Amino acid sequence: MFADRTDAGRRLAAALVHLRDRHPVVLALPRGGVPVGFEVAKALAAPLDILLVRKIGAPFQPELAAAAIVDGAEPVLVRNEEVIRAYGIDEEWIEAEASRQLAEIERRRRLYCGDRAPVSVRGRTAILVDDGIATGTTVRAALRALARLAPARRVLAVPVAPPDTVASLAHEADEIVALEQPEWMGAVGQFYRDFTQTEDEEVVRLLAEAERRQRGGSSVQKVE
Repeated sequence: MFADRTDAGRRLAAALVHLRDRHPVVLALPRGGVPVGFEVAKALAAPLDILLVRKIGAPFQPELAAAAIVDGAEPVLVRNEEVIRAYGIDEEWIEAEASRQLAEIERRRRLYCGDRAPVSVRGRTAILVDDGIATGTTVRAALRALARLAPARRVLAVPVAPPDTVASLAHEADEIVALEQPEWMGAVGQFYRDFTQTEDEEVVRLLAEAERRQRGGSSVQKVE
């Protein structure tokens, strides 16, 4: 369906051109959301930043989200009660994993951003971008954390997500743009011909390139 994350980002940007005049801020979820968000930010001449959120996987099923956590002065934890009940996950385990993931978030913040201050979204249109959504637990945590930053509007933009997940997130965002909404989907990667893992080095490079573009005041890329 999508050649790679760059292709997905360009196609997603074309569906977001109506937001170009609202001077949006693009917030990507590392790592896979950054190449997608980079293309959106480039097309909309918008600043690119990241929102650090980590999935808390179920025991022995790390790809299955039992919860997700976003850091901040008051970390936001969103629980997937259905998974927690099904796997008999106790509160002690959730708390231990949350602490471990917060430490990883801090490591990534230092690596990706260094001493750079985050881009303010207060009073602006904030576009949250990822490379796809399955259960929605991670994105739900990100949207709730984003609400605390007081943007004027929260827009969730992804290349692919199942319609039931999109519907469940409707009250968390002012607008949702999901290019493809298959009735059934397993892993997000099945909708990409190339879903190679995004490495830390690429995240750092894309964020630095986006920052240089903003400092240079480059013109908006035409979106076909």
